[in-house]
Amino acid sequence: MGIYGAINSAVSGLTAQATALENISGNVANAQTTGFKRLDTTFSDLVSGGGATQASQVSGTTFATSRATNTVQGDISQVDVDTYMAINGEGYFIVTQASDVVDGSTSFADETFYTRAGDFERDAEGYLINSSGYYLQGFPLDPDTGNAVGDAPSVIQIENQPLAASASTRLDYQANLPRVPDTTDYDGSDEDSALLDAAVGAGNVTVANEQAFLDSSISGGSITIYNQNGTAMNVEVRYAKTLNEDSGVPQNDTWSMYIGTGGDATNAWYDVGDIEFDSTGAMTNMTAGVIGAVNGTSDGFTIATLDIGGTTATGIEVSFANGSLTQYSDPDGTASSVALDQDGYPAGELTGVAVDESGRVIASYSNSQQRAVYEIPLATFEAEQNLKRVDGAAFEATTSSGEADLSGGGQILAKNLELSNADIADEFSKLIITQQAYSANSRIVTSADEMLDSALNMVR
Repeated sequence: MGIYGAINSAVSGLTAQATALENISGNVANAQTTGFKRLDTTFSDLVSGGGATQASQVSGTTFATSRATNTVQGDISQVDVDTYMAINGEGYFIVTQASDVVDGSTSFADETFYTRAGDFERDAEGYLINSSGYYLQGFPLDPDTGNAVGDAPSVIQIENQPLAASASTRLDYQANLPRVPDTTDYDGSDEDSALLDAAVGAGNVTVANEQAFLDSSISGGSITIYNQNGTAMNVEVRYAKTLNEDSGVPQNDTWSMYIGTGGDATNAWYDVGDIEFDSTGAMTNMTAGVIGAVNGTSDGFTIATLDIGGTTATGIEVSFANGSLTQYSDPDGTASSVALDQDGYPAGELTGVAVDESGRVIASYSNSQQRAVYEIPLATFEAEQNLKRVDGAAFEATTSSGEADLSGGGQILAKNLELSNADIADEFSKLIITQQAYSANSRIVTSADEMLDSALNMVR
């Protein structure tokens, strides 16, 4: 081989160092690219032919190959965008690309790609797309069970369709009624004067008797409920004590519950039902009223139809479960610890989209409701270093990498981004070594050329 072999070796060194320089250049250029995985350079030697032992062999040539760093995680940085996310640990987001746009509607390619670049934002059509143009895929969630639907991810789309209204069906009520209500009629000494004015009569309170009713009852709070089409209805509650255990013979105290009609021409207040309390202040018995029936568990009233101000709701249960309605002595004579809660809501417009820590896409609506609409899977590979790199900090599966496994992966971190794993200081250190090695190989070519000149001059 001799001098010509030395030239060949030096030229292979120049080529290998040029490959290393190209990788360094690409790494530095992508030092700020979200989710970028740098390529390092590995050098391998090619042994020249020769003797059977190393003593009779020469070093030979070299060649360079790129070494993937997919398993090396970049730094994770917090951001303020609700739909940005990073992966802490193994895995890739599953994405695809748009193939065409027809009449403003996007269609998608059949190819599937994988990326760690989680800078996804919602576009005009409701798709989550990152800065490289890749569309995020996930599993749609069943609105009733919250479980993922199907086993193949689809392109995530959160449309602007309003969230339908949900009718109120349950009103959870908590309060403590005083033993002696401080009504307008109460004279401060005779507890019987705090009872419901006899002129009001039994059943619903008529418009003519409303003032007498107000003077002999106390407020029980109010709450807004919603009917089947989401129309708001203001439920105003009042209580009137109708029986006092100090009136003569041993008996339980009794209160009547009322709900305002909202301007009915005949009745001002509906009679829901009666509630009895024993001497300890605990609720012991309930009796149906005009609009209320005792529920199956005897701890509340069921109102089949409730009309307030011309708006009708059906199937409302007023619940005093777990002893939430009591009668303990209260010097103020008012209903205390009042809390009302209901399960309905009006229709709502989409106001925002975010990703939670469990990797679910959450849609928020103007009616204060939130819905988990998609679950974001992570793809892992047996040999992720054999993935094929494609434009946009993404990868494509190969026969060497194996098929994507969607059952595992690391943790999705909401409002975070994984930065490039290329460090400029480290790349510049490699650059110094590469430059020196390239210069050294070029010197060998120069020296070999001078030696060839000397050999040629011997015959002159």
